[in-house]
Amino acid sequence: MATFSPTGQSGDMTGVSAYPARDCPLCPRLVAFREEWRAKEPDWHNAPVPSFLPPDGAGAVELLIVGLAPGVRGANRTGRPFTGDYAGDLLYSTLARYGLANDKFDARPDDGLVLNRTAITNAVRCVPPENKPVGAEIATCRTFLEATIARFDNLSAIVTLGKIAHDSTLRALGVKLKDAPFSHGGRFEIGSVTLFSTYHCSRYNTNTGRLTPEMFHAVFEAVSTHLVH
Repeated sequence: MATFSPTGQSGDMTGVSAYPARDCPLCPRLVAFREEWRAKEPDWHNAPVPSFLPPDGAGAVELLIVGLAPGVRGANRTGRPFTGDYAGDLLYSTLARYGLANDKFDARPDDGLVLNRTAITNAVRCVPPENKPVGAEIATCRTFLEATIARFDNLSAIVTLGKIAHDSTLRALGVKLKDAPFSHGGRFEIGSVTLFSTYHCSRYNTNTGRLTPEMFHAVFEAVSTHLVH
């Protein structure tokens, strides 16, 4: 476990919104894809997906989970991170297992699911074609990730789901990638925050055995233990 202080941070984020506008114009390719899906499915969310916070708001957040981006038929459809596709099944059942959410997940935004001390966001807020954002889109959306992290005065831990989320989070924190390389089960002390990394809880990773529920639980067991202290 490495311990170091972040450097080169963006500085004062006062006045920078943590939420992109519904018609955010910053990434032309994502805008075109969003408009395509709005035409196909006008009743879907089809917009940047906001972070999911506990009822008591930003001040209650001790743990932030950072995913990659909304799925087309998941958060892009429902408007809530990891809701409507397979990845949410493992994520939310794991959070409930460790007391970080109630046990109400039913893959729809009106299921009664409530987070406890936990917030969930994505490194890229709009759905990308083929679930693959490009570097410029990740960098552009990092402004919102930086502002999101800055909102949480009581933040103690961050869990990054996959390498893209991990690397973007490091850059948002002003940490060089070589100083905290991604690995499943990685753990780094960055200032006052402990960063944990895991393979993404996608259907592909679980179907291929790259990530098992036991492996995922082990990461959140460590997170849970950390939050107690």
